[in-house]
Amino acid sequence: MTAHQEYRTVVFDLDGVLINSFQVMRQAFALAYHEVVGPGEPPFEEYRTHQGRYFPDIMRLMDLPGAMERPFVEASQRLIGEVEVYPDVPLLLKRLRESGIGTAIATGKTGERARRVLDVVGLLPLLDTVVGSDEVPRPKPAPDIVLEGLHRLGALPGSAVMVGDAVIDLQAGRAAGTATAAALWGETSPGPLRDEQPDHVLAEPADLLAVVLDEVTR
Repeated sequence: MTAHQEYRTVVFDLDGVLINSFQVMRQAFALAYHEVVGPGEPPFEEYRTHQGRYFPDIMRLMDLPGAMERPFVEASQRLIGEVEVYPDVPLLLKRLRESGIGTAIATGKTGERARRVLDVVGLLPLLDTVVGSDEVPRPKPAPDIVLEGLHRLGALPGSAVMVGDAVIDLQAGRAAGTATAAALWGETSPGPLRDEQPDHVLAEPADLLAVVLDEVTR
């Protein structure tokens, strides 16, 4: 197949797009909350509304102690074996690589955490580069993380698409000058994503093949 000229690179968010880590996040958040804050119901649903942001930024937005980061990360690492890959994601990444499409991750996680979880679930060898929020001056919704991914690949924004399941993913892609695609297959609310008027709306991972490649998936 021949790739469309306008898309030679795909930048992905990680959680909720390539991997399903929400149950791990829920458990890790609860453990961190109880260790640092104390008893009570951890406000995980509010935490989810900030998904995609750098964890320290979420703590500031929620007026929670930054000290929650250490136990949250430690619990996430202990539970890493419970992270799942969404169906068809390995096939999607293989098809993109076979077609010469560059791939980057732009995640709210630190780069080290992102690369570790991708290695554990077997996706790291299928991706060209991984950029964590700690590796750029400003995390999403600023464009820095998307631009850094493109820079590492020697790619231009006008030939790239940013795929994300959060509004800030789409905002970061648009600010970087890429096209945007909303991923609706995770635990995300489609309404706010559609309200951002992305260039593409994807019901499942394989739908990206019809956007980036001359490939019918249905």
